[in-house]
Amino acid sequence: MELMMPKTNLHEELIKLKRKSNLKINLDFNPDKIKSDKLFHIDEIKKICIDYRLRFLDFDYFKGKVPNEAYDDLKEFKYNHPDLNFKIMMMAPSKLFELENYDDPLMFVSLDNDYYYLIHKWGNDMSYFRKLLMWPFKNFYNILIFICLLSVFLTAIIPDGLFYYKNNPVVEFFITFLFVLKSVIAIFIYYGFSLGKNFNENIWNRKFYN
Repeated sequence: MELMMPKTNLHEELIKLKRKSNLKINLDFNPDKIKSDKLFHIDEIKKICIDYRLRFLDFDYFKGKVPNEAYDDLKEFKYNHPDLNFKIMMMAPSKLFELENYDDPLMFVSLDNDYYYLIHKWGNDMSYFRKLLMWPFKNFYNILIFICLLSVFLTAIIPDGLFYYKNNPVVEFFITFLFVLKSVIAIFIYYGFSLGKNFNENIWNRKFYN
């Protein structure tokens, strides 16, 4: 029997986030031709991007494949709002702005007052565990907590006797923890600097690779 892994629909996550916010909508266009469940504020988009390590960039930077249905929806939006001056924005993983991939891109158009309208979503839903896996990389505070917790775990599974300290297990554990913590920090620093990695909150709307 094939194991079905849970998936996360980013559109649904945006809607959940929107319901929690109390932002007032004041836009200059015909509301009858706008679906409320596709209208989102930049703050909601930013939070989703940071939580799932996504980018929100101009369509010109997008290198993935765009289905015909997305262009059809865009044409319909332009037809319904002929006087609206907007730009097309994309929410997607970083690789989709450089390499071809097919993980859940979302196409938006910009509106007034930092609002964006979802035109089309395609591809596969995001992995259910992506938010959890990307949590350590949201900001500097998160990575410190993750490093400490990882070091405690690694220390706990190391056999006794690595640092013998006169039959004092507490002191021995602490010394081992410091040794492991130093090693883990060194690995993360090397990984971060050598590959030019940055935190989610710094890259979500960044036009450059790192």
